[in-house]
Amino acid sequence: MTTNAISKLRNPQVLRFLLVGGLNTLFGYGCFAFFTMLLTPLMAYGYVVASLLANLLSISFSFLGYKWFVFKTKGNYLREWIRCVGVYATSMVLSTAALPFAVALIRRQNEHRQHAQYIAGGIVLVFSIILSFSGHLRITFGAGKVVPQTLP
Repeated sequence: MTTNAISKLRNPQVLRFLLVGGLNTLFGYGCFAFFTMLLTPLMAYGYVVASLLANLLSISFSFLGYKWFVFKTKGNYLREWIRCVGVYATSMVLSTAALPFAVALIRRQNEHRQHAQYIAGGIVLVFSIILSFSGHLRITFGAGKVVPQTLP
C-alpha cells in the first residue's frame, strides 16, 4: 500500500464513513431478523418482504448517518435520499454482475476452489465500499456543489 493510500484511509471522513457503514450493517441485519420473525408466521416467503423492508430502513438509516455525520450537508433531504438509493442500487447491480466473474477467476486456482464464492464476495465487497463512498461523495451529497474554477 502506498503512503498516499494509507493517508487516505486515515482521512477522518473515510473513517466516519466506515463507522456509519458498520453501524448500518448491524442495524440492517437486526431489521431483517426482526421483520423475518414478525412476517414468517403471517405469509409464505416473509423473509423476502422482510429483506425489502430492512433494505429501505437501512438505506434511510445510513443516509441520515452519512448526511449528518460524514458529509455534513444541509437541506435537500428528499433529493439526496433519492440519489442515495440510486448509488446503492448501482452498487448492488455492479456487485451482483461482477460476482460470477470473480468466482470463476478464483476457481481457476485449485487451492481456492471450495471457497471461491466467499473470497470473491469479500473482494467484491471492498470494491462496493469504494464505489459507495465515491458515489455518495460525488452524487448523493456532492451534486449541486459549486466547484471553484482555477485560472489557467
